[in-house]
Amino acid sequence: MGVMTAQPPLPIAIEEGAVPVGAAVSLAEDADGGRIFLHGQLIYAWDDGDTATRRFAAAKLADMKAATVTEVAAGFGVDPGTLWLWRRELKASGVAGLVPEKRGPRGASKLTPALISDIKVRRAGGDSFRTIAAAVDVSIFSVHRALSMDTADGADTPAVPAGQGAAQTGPKPAQREAEADSTMAEAAKELPVLPAPADRSGERAWARSGLLECAAPVFAPAARVPLAGLFLALPALERTGLLECAKETFGALPNGFYGLETILTGAVFQALAGEPRAEGITRIDPAALGRVLGLDRAPEVKTLRRKTAALASRGKAGDLLTAMAARHLNGSAEPGQDLAAVLYVDGHVRAYQGTRKIGKIHSTRLKFPVPATEETWVADTAGSPVLVVMAEPGAALTGELRRLLPQLRTIIGDDRRVLVGFDRGGWSPSLFQHMAENNFDVLTWRKGPTEDVQPSHFAEVTHTDEHGQTRTWEAADTQVGVPVGTTGEVFPMRQLSRQVNTPGGGSRQIHILTTNTNMPAGEIIYRMGARWRQENYFRYARIRFALDSHDAYTSSDDDPERSVPNPAKRKAYQQVLAAKTRYEKTLAETDAAMLAARTPPPGTSTVLITNTIHNAITADLLTAETALETAQTAHREIPARVPLGEIAAGQQVLETETKLLSHAIRMAAFNTASTLAREIRTNTGYARGDDEAHALIRQALTHSGDIDPRIDGYLTIRLDPLPTRRATTAISELCAHLTATETRYPGTDRILRFEIKNKETSPTN
Repeated sequence: MGVMTAQPPLPIAIEEGAVPVGAAVSLAEDADGGRIFLHGQLIYAWDDGDTATRRFAAAKLADMKAATVTEVAAGFGVDPGTLWLWRRELKASGVAGLVPEKRGPRGASKLTPALISDIKVRRAGGDSFRTIAAAVDVSIFSVHRALSMDTADGADTPAVPAGQGAAQTGPKPAQREAEADSTMAEAAKELPVLPAPADRSGERAWARSGLLECAAPVFAPAARVPLAGLFLALPALERTGLLECAKETFGALPNGFYGLETILTGAVFQALAGEPRAEGITRIDPAALGRVLGLDRAPEVKTLRRKTAALASRGKAGDLLTAMAARHLNGSAEPGQDLAAVLYVDGHVRAYQGTRKIGKIHSTRLKFPVPATEETWVADTAGSPVLVVMAEPGAALTGELRRLLPQLRTIIGDDRRVLVGFDRGGWSPSLFQHMAENNFDVLTWRKGPTEDVQPSHFAEVTHTDEHGQTRTWEAADTQVGVPVGTTGEVFPMRQLSRQVNTPGGGSRQIHILTTNTNMPAGEIIYRMGARWRQENYFRYARIRFALDSHDAYTSSDDDPERSVPNPAKRKAYQQVLAAKTRYEKTLAETDAAMLAARTPPPGTSTVLITNTIHNAITADLLTAETALETAQTAHREIPARVPLGEIAAGQQVLETETKLLSHAIRMAAFNTASTLAREIRTNTGYARGDDEAHALIRQALTHSGDIDPRIDGYLTIRLDPLPTRRATTAISELCAHLTATETRYPGTDRILRFEIKNKETSPTN
């Protein structure tokens, strides 16, 4: 019996020049019209100008799933949102609903000056938007427009919303945008509540074959989407430079469904939603986060780890942080503000709780040495983190500062003097001199005992901060000389002294040292106190951004030839101190015994001290002296530093590239939230913005809302009302401000527009 051969697959198209639409469909269009082929068989055709049949063919292809929505929309040259509208009209009205409406002159607006005045009077009387709309026979959106109009000069046209003037110069005509605005509120009611996301199965199949570089964001119209408030973060995220710098540093990820921008944007969203670690994605609805990312679902834990490992393997995490720092310090400041004018540097000990053999470092937070990795952090003048580098094992802050200066100079980009503040851990007069020679001014606390300043030198100094708050101190502004080394050289510095109370009811003086001679004394004191902003970030990030988490569980062998302090040297020195203490005690006892021996009893004029008596008295002293000399000799013979392999064979160091990438993402998330909180304080009328801005932003970022992509070139995010009126009003003002930035969603050409529903107009009321 012969073997039956399989029938060869049918061709996609039998007409030359046809464009593939997915794996089975092709589209051919010319001056005569258009034709659709399914596995080479003609299934639809239309004449030139027959728009309704062309739309019908596109809608039916999507309905029968001959290709994905994205593929069909791309083949017909429209947006997926437009294709969604065609499918809806076909289902509701048949082919007649696909016939384009004849364009003509628009009728006169119903909002005459008299009607506008009537609407305002009714609203002032307490009527709801819905009641007013029904009474005057207009839409609820028209009521909104009327209340925003200025009728003092008889104008009957609404003011252009913030950010719309610039948008009219974009790719879409002004008339089309005006038409979109006029139907926005009514269209919000027509959005389906949580429909199925766009089908991306075809793209996932291509991704599995390695033929897809990355899946582009596609947004389907949807109402009441969880986590829609995360869209608010995008304008501020763009200012951090994370996505732009990552593309410049890494280029792109290997071909796959999730691209570089999607992975990084999703990681920031995840951190802002309260789950900064990769495992936290299991506590977030993947479909909800996927809608915000423009995908059918968010990546899983293993995908996040695999993508992060691919980036970490390139060894460029430090370059990413450097590029972000340069972008932050030189491009993200408010007008007239220089974030690099003052920088704060501090070390942070990240404790390790695993089983690997990691070197111990003293933790000031835990008060004892623990296995840990030390990091050096740099913050800007506002205390926001801008850079982190992994410190060398066992390195002191003085050495890390000296090593960090060239990198800071590269980031700053010019030779201006920058004030660098740090705590007493960086105390080193030779370092101060080195920094001054390289155009860096020092700001630190004085270490060690010093003479108090005379009370006559104290005077009142003040400083007004960026929020307009004025502070007053009593301080003395003097000049001091700090000894450098043991050669007797003295380095001149400026000293600001303050008198502070102690817990016991007394007082003492504390001293601030700086090499800056031009900054007012009040600002010097304020800047030194503002260094605690960096400590506050460590505390905040430890709780909310998993600062001390282990984002990678791998380690590598430490360099066995690395020179480290010899612990035997310290033990020998302790023996020297103990021997010296015994010697001094024995010497005092011997002197007392010799004095008693040479003092004659009453009535005796002379005392005879023989060699035997003298030797008996000084025998213990001779023994103590010999022990001291032996301990000193042993201490001198022990080397101060030895190779690591001699004292800690097999010691390991934790993996750093993945942790630096995690730091970059979480720093961007923190700076994004801080920027939004600052916008709440400065650009809204929120009365408690100074105290509750961050809490309000956290609430808004995880709030639900609508995603409306039906207007080409725009992506409208319409948030649901917040629980309180004042919070809703504040976020509404924030939405107007963010819309004015005209931020584009990453990976698309859609401009973001933000709105918030009013309780009177919300479909749920």
